[in-house]
Amino acid sequence: MTNLIATNRNTAILGLGATGLSVARFLSSMGKSFVFADSRTSPPRLAEVRETYPDVPVVLGPFDADLLLSFDSVVVSPGIALQEPALVAAQQQKIKLLGDVELFLAHAKAPVILITGSNGKSTVTKLVGEMAVASGLTVGVGGNLGTPMLDLLDDNNQLYVIELSSFQLELVTDTQGAISAILNISADHMDRYAGLQQYHAAKHRIFRGASQVIFNRQDALTNPLLSKEVKLCNFGLNHPDLAGYGLLEEEGESWLAYGLNPLMPSAEVAIKGRHNTANALAALALGQAAGLDMAAMLQTLRTFKGLSHRCEHVATVDGVTYIDDSKGTNIGATVAALNGFGDDDRANIILIAGGQGKGQNFNELKAPVSKFVKLLALFGEDAQLIAGTLSEALANRTQIETLSSLQSAVDTARAAAQPGDIVLLSPACASFDMFSGFEERGRCFQQAVTEVAA
Repeated sequence: MTNLIATNRNTAILGLGATGLSVARFLSSMGKSFVFADSRTSPPRLAEVRETYPDVPVVLGPFDADLLLSFDSVVVSPGIALQEPALVAAQQQKIKLLGDVELFLAHAKAPVILITGSNGKSTVTKLVGEMAVASGLTVGVGGNLGTPMLDLLDDNNQLYVIELSSFQLELVTDTQGAISAILNISADHMDRYAGLQQYHAAKHRIFRGASQVIFNRQDALTNPLLSKEVKLCNFGLNHPDLAGYGLLEEEGESWLAYGLNPLMPSAEVAIKGRHNTANALAALALGQAAGLDMAAMLQTLRTFKGLSHRCEHVATVDGVTYIDDSKGTNIGATVAALNGFGDDDRANIILIAGGQGKGQNFNELKAPVSKFVKLLALFGEDAQLIAGTLSEALANRTQIETLSSLQSAVDTARAAAQPGDIVLLSPACASFDMFSGFEERGRCFQQAVTEVAA
């Protein structure tokens, strides 16, 4: 196989997805030669690759260690696990493995904000980007959210705001002085990681080489272990530290605050739910670290409506509110949504959940579901697994229904809902058993709600 590869091609790009193609565009712009490889025999974007790069070799099928050993460097797309035998062999032979993050950081000429977390990172990334625009900056926003980061590189940009997944962080060794944040950490992608400790270690790579660090003081797993030279700022939903963001009570009203300084009533934040209040505080901390204008940031909080399928208000019908949190693809996201919308005085939520569980332990749902959920409507591949895990703990407190489809779950929720209730789609699972992604799942939910409202 390796004799098919021209000797002057010194970089292999593994993966023909959005990241791989962005790497190809970047290397092409630099005049660098490369070869594509994908473990799939017929990847979805193969025709596009062959049309765009007709002279570039494309190697398909299981990765070959001998092939990788013939290159100086290998750019690994985030969907490919580093435990792949060919990649393990390449590392043992000192072949340089890197991701698009390293390439981006090496060539970005403006300050960079890096954001990760199990939940909320897309909302915070977009929110900080909007704050930067309101502050008068030309900003590139993307990464794991939207535009691949290499496609954002532009000498006119004055700031970059980049969302990173744990997968993208696995090869990062130096963030080159970025402003880095971990919003929260809860078990996710346990089908890829050996356990929470390994997942935690991947997330914390975002702090390596950072100039400033933002963390969640109410989540010990985000607490950085860094030298005293690195500037720290924290956020949380409790009383703030003198140099941190949090909530203060002023004349019976909750205010976003920095230290002892109240900034704005939390009720004025456009995105709703306590978890989104935490996202707003994190965004303020990041914006301050980047020197953004405080007045512009606060005004953005009053107008930013949030992202599609992330605790998005769909409709209120007959006094029942329908919320689309299809992006809630792990347990931590669903717990955050339940805590954000739950009523401490009564069970007011009908929760629609289910899909592909990704090896998660659903025991973590027991406490918030028993407190806030009157009906749990389950559908999808792991519906029975979730029901079996929760049924004993929820007996006599929360009704559980196992259904054949999302439409059936919406119909069941509608029939059970009373004025003042919230019907919340927050699946705690991936969507690929029944949908092309969380976006399609969310659109189907919204369509079903539209039919309810008709």
